[in-house]
Amino acid sequence: MTHLNLISDLIAKARAAGADAADAVLVSGTSLSLSYRLGATEHLERSEGRDLGLRVFVGRRSAIVSSSAADPAGFAALAERAVAMAKLVPEDPYSGLADEAQVVDAGPLDLDDPAEPDAASLIARAAAAEDAARAVPGVTNSEGAEAGYGRTEIVLVTSAGFAATYRRSSHSVSASVVAGSGTSMQRDYDYSSAVHLTDLESAAAIGHSAGERAVSRLNPTRPKTGKFPVIYDPRVASSLIGHLTSAINGASVARGTSFLKDKLGQRIFPSGIDIVDEPRRHRGLRSRPFDGEGVPTKLWTLVEDGVLTTWVLDTRSARQLGLRTTGHAARGTGGPPSPSTTNLFMRPGALSPAELMADIKEGVYLTELIGMGVNGLTGDYSRGAAGFMIRDGALAEPVAEITVAGTLQEMFMHLIPANDLRFRRGTDAPTIRVEGLTIAGA
Repeated sequence: MTHLNLISDLIAKARAAGADAADAVLVSGTSLSLSYRLGATEHLERSEGRDLGLRVFVGRRSAIVSSSAADPAGFAALAERAVAMAKLVPEDPYSGLADEAQVVDAGPLDLDDPAEPDAASLIARAAAAEDAARAVPGVTNSEGAEAGYGRTEIVLVTSAGFAATYRRSSHSVSASVVAGSGTSMQRDYDYSSAVHLTDLESAAAIGHSAGERAVSRLNPTRPKTGKFPVIYDPRVASSLIGHLTSAINGASVARGTSFLKDKLGQRIFPSGIDIVDEPRRHRGLRSRPFDGEGVPTKLWTLVEDGVLTTWVLDTRSARQLGLRTTGHAARGTGGPPSPSTTNLFMRPGALSPAELMADIKEGVYLTELIGMGVNGLTGDYSRGAAGFMIRDGALAEPVAEITVAGTLQEMFMHLIPANDLRFRRGTDAPTIRVEGLTIAGA
């Protein structure tokens, strides 16, 4: 029995048990992961599993049950338990299946790599990363390198007639090393992940980058407290658009707990800024043909020329706001759908990173952010950070144990993107300059 037929049988059992409507998701997959440290394999694990989630609706009441055993012999009991649970919970006027669900073709996305590496290949990949990192002068120890592979199948079936599946593969490599000794030790890392093995960055290049990053952080200082222009390295610049999407998440907007809840259709960034969600990117790390409710995905420009154009919506939050879903529902097997972005990015600007900082007499270049000091209700921003001073337009000494603070409203309106956008993480941004942030140091 195919997975589609299997889950369709579960939906039939739910209807027979008294559900007015139902949907179910099956996530099955295989993964192989490896940890390698100081020239030896520390951990090698292969896992295979299937997780099943069933959601039933009885009127406007709903309940979810999940199971790691996708055994048809237990489907009737599973469905009966879900229906019994649904009858006990309060009504939700916004619950229900998505009206916009329809089957679409996943083929053009090219998300399933047939190349499946064996353990020896992963060992060689991790060894190449760690060897390259440890070869960097100044690196004194290793926290290890990791390599991984996975393939996942997602199946979604609803009682309204939607039934579809797609597969996704993943390959990864990372390295983390230590430079210096005693109380002056510093660590850093780098990593790469890709849907297809041929798109994965060189393991040796990742290791060398991790080593150079660690060494460059040795002997940090603390700058004086004051207001400075701040440059966000791409590795941390993506967090800024992550804060944006948290604020325009339909669930937060519907609850009234977002500092942007009244800003739809208004300017929140400078002119020329575009922020895009691209769920159908070819070989994209988070690409998907349909969302967690079966709604076809499409490209959304969330911010266009600095203006907020849409919320990020699933069906429930859309109904709360009197709108239609944007196809952003994400879900696991143990909970209801919720809004979430996919391949999110800020379009690059015109200046190179060097040009972006050329006129900075004194500023800070951030490479690491620590903690989650962001107030989603007010937009207040305060995070621990590390990086480098900028002096006369060039990187200077490393800095650590600092705090960078401001408000997201002001930060969004005073940022400038560079031209160095690369798609590496699923949420990506180029180097970003933000004016007038407070740096708390010595």
